[in-house]
Amino acid sequence: TYARDGGGVLLSQAIHSMDLALSLAGQADDVAAVAGTTNTHSLEAEDFAAAALRFPNGVFGALMATTSFYPGKTERIEVLGARGTAVLTNTGLTVSYLDGTAENLGESTESGDGGGGADPMAFPHDAHRALHADFLDAVASKRPPRVSGREALRVHHFIDAVIESAKTGTRVAVATQ
Repeated sequence: TYARDGGGVLLSQAIHSMDLALSLAGQADDVAAVAGTTNTHSLEAEDFAAAALRFPNGVFGALMATTSFYPGKTERIEVLGARGTAVLTNTGLTVSYLDGTAENLGESTESGDGGGGADPMAFPHDAHRALHADFLDAVASKRPPRVSGREALRVHHFIDAVIESAKTGTRVAVATQ
């Protein structure tokens, strides 16, 4: 519900993957999106969102987030570049170069604990614990945390633009800090 969770798939499940994607690609200038609740769930908020993204350097991107994909898939970020494609799935990274070579780092799987399977809430909490530990250490050490509040708001501005675009049916600029 909006009262308990504040939103749907974008705010509750996909936010961390979107945050990571934005840290890799930078903030989009604007988005054109659709979002809603499928007949898979009886929810107040969206369980599906898709958006076309336009970045400041003219590059385009795409977002799809859903909890209605059965039996579910692991979260996935793909970056297509001038020299190849990088795919981050679970804790693995596969880089495929245009020359036909590839590198695999970590364990890249389509299944496992990632919050994208049949149970969208089945994800590890290691990253949350690490953020909490860093914040507590920052307070104790009197240093800034690794992730500032301003930086954390970036993904929220992005989510706001996606939701607004879906509601209005128009392209929406992503707010800057």
